[in-house]
Amino acid sequence: MKKSIRQARIEQLINQYPIGTQEDLMVRLEDTGIKATQATISRDIREMQIVKAQDGQGNLRYTIFKAGNKSEKEHLRETINEVVTGLTRVEFINIVRTLPSNGNLLAAIFDDLDMPEIAGTLAGHDTIFIISPSEEVAKTLNEQIADNMNPDIVH
Repeated sequence: MKKSIRQARIEQLINQYPIGTQEDLMVRLEDTGIKATQATISRDIREMQIVKAQDGQGNLRYTIFKAGNKSEKEHLRETINEVVTGLTRVEFINIVRTLPSNGNLLAAIFDDLDMPEIAGTLAGHDTIFIISPSEEVAKTLNEQIADNMNPDIVH
C-alpha cells in the first residue's frame, strides 16, 4: 500500500468520523481494506500533523492541524489569545496552561514554527512545558506569549 494512498484515506476518515485513538483509526482503515501497523499509523499521524482537539460535543478526536491562509505566526498569536489561561516561567522553562484539550494543539503550532527560542515542548491535556536554550531566552519567550494572552480567560 502506497503511503500517499494510505494517508489520503486517513485524512478522509478523520474528517468523516470522530476518531480519537490510533486503535480506532487502525480499525477504520482495516474496514476500508487498508492494513497498517500501529507504528505506521503513528508515523503517519506525526507526518500529517494530526493532533487531538475537542469537537463541538466536547469529545477528543483527531484533526489535521492546518493554519489555513494565515501566517503560522499569526495563527500562533490567535491560538494563544483563544486558549492560554496561565503562564509561569521557571528558569529556562515556560509552563503554559490552556483551556482543556488544547495543550497538544498549541504545542504543535510552536513545534511547527521551529523557533530558535524553543529547544523542545512537552504537552498534555491542558499544559505545555516549553524548554528554551537559556533563562534569558525563556524570559523573552515568556514576554512574547504574555503579550498575546487574552486577559478575559487568564486564571
